[in-house]
Amino acid sequence: MKGLWKYISPFAPDQSGAGAVLYGLGGIIVVCDAGGCAGNICGFDEPRWFSQRSAVFSAGLRDMDAILGRDDRLVDKLASVAEDIDADFAAIIGTPVPAVIATDYRGLRRLAEKRIQKPIITVETTGTEYYDKGEALAYKELLKTFAKETGKRKDKSVGIFGATPLDCVFPQDRERIKEQLLHKGWDEVHIYGEDGLEPLQRACENTLNLVLSPSGLEAAVYACKKFGTPYECIYPLQGHETKVLDDWEGKRVLVVHQQVAARQLADELAERGADVMTATWFSAPRELMKEKDVHLAEEDDFLRLIEENSFQVIFADIFLKRATGKFKGLFVDFPHFAVSGRTSL
Repeated sequence: MKGLWKYISPFAPDQSGAGAVLYGLGGIIVVCDAGGCAGNICGFDEPRWFSQRSAVFSAGLRDMDAILGRDDRLVDKLASVAEDIDADFAAIIGTPVPAVIATDYRGLRRLAEKRIQKPIITVETTGTEYYDKGEALAYKELLKTFAKETGKRKDKSVGIFGATPLDCVFPQDRERIKEQLLHKGWDEVHIYGEDGLEPLQRACENTLNLVLSPSGLEAAVYACKKFGTPYECIYPLQGHETKVLDDWEGKRVLVVHQQVAARQLADELAERGADVMTATWFSAPRELMKEKDVHLAEEDDFLRLIEENSFQVIFADIFLKRATGKFKGLFVDFPHFAVSGRTSL
């Protein structure tokens, strides 16, 4: 039945994706909500909340604030916080409430910047899309606001988009990939969304940008057009995924994840003779999809895909196994935090 999800819980929403991109930048992050959305971000969708401090606040909207559009009260609260926290910028993240009342984010941004004398970015998420859409909006706003042409270029500097905990296969992948790149001879590796604003401000100086998930693709294209920085979509895997079987020849395989990671594994298995297709509920840009790849919309789409194909192996987050119906083949855990919220594997 369309719209009925019986086995799979909701995925991380767009405001959580925006929060994930902004979390490690040292800014003041205000979730424009009554409290629930900010609580979900900190309690469920942001694993760094328990180990890394970040100034994440709820706007604490009340009924009359929404009905009367009291933007001035939000600005007052933000100004009060800015007096106590030394931050380089502030960000306002949208939720269903401001989406329903058609909040004027441009006007809100002007009011806030005039009041606190700091750069403000607004991420117009609605709470009705998946996390990757919020990440894409946040990356784009950060580049538009802070990335400037410096006239300098570095020979061995690489930037990484789409590497939040919500995007990764394993929690340690971000550091592992960074170390791999340094070992391969790159002098500087910058994961956008970490280490403050400086890497974003100097984004024009990079030799190359890597896109680890579709959430970073739009920002990479923007940087390519604005600064001429080439980009590559790739997700360096750990290597053990292809060792699940000794012989992949002719095996029918389904890989489910965000599309860059899914397509990376699919291509590596295809090189070993497997007949592979991918499926994703998240962004599916044409350049990342091959002919047989599928963009899922409903839970039933996933079950139907499995029923109509004789897959022998499925790579997906273990959380999805209960939605595979009568599948009797080999199910291999391919973790995705945005799907299951698991930090321990």
